[in-house]
Amino acid sequence: MTTTGGVARTTTGPVRVVARGLGVRHPSRLAWALTGVDLVVEPGERVLLTGASGAGKSTLLSALAGILDAEGTEVAGELTIDGAPPRAARGRLGLLAQDPDSQLVMTRAGDDVAFGLENAGLPRERIWPRVDAALEAVGFPYGRDRPTQALSGGEKQRLVLAGALARDPGLLLLDEPTAQLDPPGAALVRGAVARATAHRRATVIVVDHDAGPWLPLVDRVVELTDGGLVEHGPGWRPADRTAGLRLPGAGDGPVLLAADAVGFTYRGARVPALPPTTALVTGGRALAVTGPNGTGKSTLALLLAGLRAPTTGRIEAAPELVAGVRRGYRAPHRWRAEELVTRIGTVFQNPEQQFLTGRLRDELALGPLRSGEHAAAARATADELLERLGLTAFAEANPYTLSGGQQRRLSVATALATSPRVLVLDEPTFGQDAATWREVVTLLAEQRARGCAVAVVTHDRDLVDVLADDRLRL
Repeated sequence: MTTTGGVARTTTGPVRVVARGLGVRHPSRLAWALTGVDLVVEPGERVLLTGASGAGKSTLLSALAGILDAEGTEVAGELTIDGAPPRAARGRLGLLAQDPDSQLVMTRAGDDVAFGLENAGLPRERIWPRVDAALEAVGFPYGRDRPTQALSGGEKQRLVLAGALARDPGLLLLDEPTAQLDPPGAALVRGAVARATAHRRATVIVVDHDAGPWLPLVDRVVELTDGGLVEHGPGWRPADRTAGLRLPGAGDGPVLLAADAVGFTYRGARVPALPPTTALVTGGRALAVTGPNGTGKSTLALLLAGLRAPTTGRIEAAPELVAGVRRGYRAPHRWRAEELVTRIGTVFQNPEQQFLTGRLRDELALGPLRSGEHAAAARATADELLERLGLTAFAEANPYTLSGGQQRRLSVATALATSPRVLVLDEPTFGQDAATWREVVTLLAEQRARGCAVAVVTHDRDLVDVLADDRLRL
């Protein structure tokens, strides 16, 4: 055993990846998620995989991880890791998927990192030093005993990455590893990956829409397109998302939501998830909530959206927002679902948690139907949003078969479908390429221009720069 970058390692050796004419079609989908992929990654190489949202990047990583297990999945062509099928190499890989919640299996942080090592049969006396070193390497801010349910999305990302690094993988697959991290945390994660793979003992394939910071750390960049892969030269740079962007302006309207020293503490927790915080959400303006991971940004979003009651302080809605609410409740968490849906639109940090139907068109029509729209009007609203966000081709598809970036756009569309007066969005630009990023931002700016109050929780500096009128750093 050796030590590299603070993480104890046992040498397994980097793997060689070969794809020839690889294609993947998901169950119930007519179109192929991947077609004609030819790729060779030599042992120890570090490759950045780019491409439009929905191009199949996550599908390719899932194929490499050997987890395309859904019944009816069709695979064409050849895919091998060191000459064997990916399923045979599962013990040699580390994977960080787009949704870290899907990879958490234990209730304590340290146990979660140790899980893979225990399954690999590592002696107990060697497990815990590796766990501690991996947690330190990714900048996990707590000890082994931290409950996983008390972690923010970004903290969960770091924890899953620690578990992947601790296993000393021969193949490290990273799907948007910095998307939910604050800038210092993202830099720390990139540094941890660089140190852990400095001696080329692992082959690395990373997907990240924030591609620029990875360029000094990778050997080459390949782009996944409709026709396969395109190799980019050393001078390649990602597109500027804000280039040519022209957004409608903001206007001063009334304060629609006022948070007065609101806080939240989970039952049994010693430290509040959100300390007392004051915020104003104003019509015709956009409020950006920023700050390090774990400071309570997503918790504040849930409180503002009326989806959770504060344990301290209060949130009050303006009279024009309260009009029509039973008994005139000022606190949004006391409103019924049908009252909330027309007043406050919400995008969760994990979009798949809010899907309720089996088709995209039905998902987008659901809110308008609940709010009293006729079926024809609800369908027209759904079709318009599908077109605006590049999802028309998937109108009949199940939301759970979409890529992470497509799911994010669908969740934004569901929040917009009922034309609410307030929008509360948690990381609305997660997983977007330059074109879809501009469309999402433009849609939000249009809502602001019509007098909607917009509150966004985000680590996206470009989004803050182009959209935010007010800023709250936690």
